[in-house]
Amino acid sequence: MSRLPRSFATLLIIVAMILTAAALVYPVAKSAGAYRSAPVSEDQGVTQTPTGPLTAQDRDFVKRVRLAGLWEIPAGRMALAKGTSPEVKMAGQHLVQGHTDLDKAVLTAAQTLNLDVPSEPSAQQQGWLKQLDAAQGADFDEQFANILRSAHGQVFAVVAQVRASTQNSTVRDLATTANGTVLDHMNVLEGTGLVKFDKLAPLPTGSSAPSAPSASATPAPAGSPHY
Repeated sequence: MSRLPRSFATLLIIVAMILTAAALVYPVAKSAGAYRSAPVSEDQGVTQTPTGPLTAQDRDFVKRVRLAGLWEIPAGRMALAKGTSPEVKMAGQHLVQGHTDLDKAVLTAAQTLNLDVPSEPSAQQQGWLKQLDAAQGADFDEQFANILRSAHGQVFAVVAQVRASTQNSTVRDLATTANGTVLDHMNVLEGTGLVKFDKLAPLPTGSSAPSAPSASATPAPAGSPHY
């Protein structure tokens, strides 16, 4: 057999080296690509969404915002109907309007994140509504101002925590909106002049589940605490 030209032999060696390198690199590249695109394990409480990672805290926050509107809108309507002062009625109006707008935002966020959200208040929240429904006159005004201000004061810290830590842009936008709503409601509730600051519930420690006690001697109904 005649000897191959040196240039052709060199070309064959180069081609063989390229094919060998490609065979080695392809599995690594394929593995790296799969690692980047795979969702985080559900065991860690994190899922991937089009707007970023969604943690258990994020999901809990979205559901709490929905729950807030489900009981605070009726509470605000009670204040409009039963409040004995312009300040209490104004606070009621802010609650109705603020949570109506916030509820639209949370339903849009839930759809984006493919989350199921509650359709009725929690047992505890329903208990607060019954308590307010039974109160009349000045007693209603005082209970309304203190129960609602306590709830908003506790959730304010939770909203800030979620806003600062979430990596999901949908949750971050919702937390930004909720922050403005909660702050506005705290201001108008304090504007009633009825809030007893020395009896407000302390901020939660080590938990994102705030509870709001009754302003009266009657304890708040039992159940999982929700904003």
